[in-house]
Amino acid sequence: MIEAYSLTKRYGERTAVDDLSFTVRPGTVTGFLGPNGAGKSTTMRMLLGLDAPTSGRAVVNGKSYAEHRAPLHEVGAMLEARTIHTGRSAYNHLLALAATHGISARRVDEVLDLVGLRTVARKRVGGFSMGMGQRLGIASALLGDPATVILDEPVNGLDPEGILWIRNLLKGLAAEGRTVLVSSHLMSEMALTAGHLIVIGRGRLIADTSVAEFTAQAAGDVVRVRTDEAEKLRALLAGPEVCVCAQESGVLSVTGLSSDRIGQIAADHGVALAELTPQQASLEEAFMELTRDAVEYQAPAAQLVGAGGEGRAT
Repeated sequence: MIEAYSLTKRYGERTAVDDLSFTVRPGTVTGFLGPNGAGKSTTMRMLLGLDAPTSGRAVVNGKSYAEHRAPLHEVGAMLEARTIHTGRSAYNHLLALAATHGISARRVDEVLDLVGLRTVARKRVGGFSMGMGQRLGIASALLGDPATVILDEPVNGLDPEGILWIRNLLKGLAAEGRTVLVSSHLMSEMALTAGHLIVIGRGRLIADTSVAEFTAQAAGDVVRVRTDEAEKLRALLAGPEVCVCAQESGVLSVTGLSSDRIGQIAADHGVALAELTPQQASLEEAFMELTRDAVEYQAPAAQLVGAGGEGRAT
């Protein structure tokens, strides 16, 4: 388990992390999200003892990273996958790490197989692609068979097969009862991988919740209703705290009533429904909505040029 208590980190007059507290529990993949400049990397560095907090404390499995006698067996981490001596082979890199903790060469072979690098294990890391470098970084994190895994942007540089592999790997680690914390800018991937989210902006906590609750909060309790008697139903649903909007012919968008209540009202008055669907925002939409005021680097609207329906920063 990972626990952060009022973590604060200042660089001169700039506050990178501001009184941040959270707990990452075992058994689920926890996504660590935030806009650029939110303080994610600084927080992860403090969790691993690479940066000292200005105030507050971070512990993993009840101790700070420096207090663990054999940290690779407790915490496996990948923050910068490419910070490896380029003249070494993948095998020798892992073997050197293993020697610091009395880990066997057999375990080195196991993690090379796990990440799919056995065939290039004797090649120099300097010739690796970005995706191969990511796989080696993940192998390094798993070398000590740790109970806690912390990965920063693990899918960077991976092809679709590699992304599916890391998704299944992370879910498998969590299913084994491990604590898994993963940062990523790929919201679509986090939606498929994570069960819980910790979201920060400008160094402060924005959300600490499940993925389902996070997206439901952004959706605003909207229900889509399709019926041939839209006008009749609209009148029946009207109320002081209910908003009913016509999206298109025969389709209503309702806020202020649950789908169960709408269905009951329709049934009571003999209105047949062709569709009754609670609307849910995507994780990307929810993230954009809830972090809008926490974005540090944002291009002015005038600088966004539409091309084929897509925005492009110029």
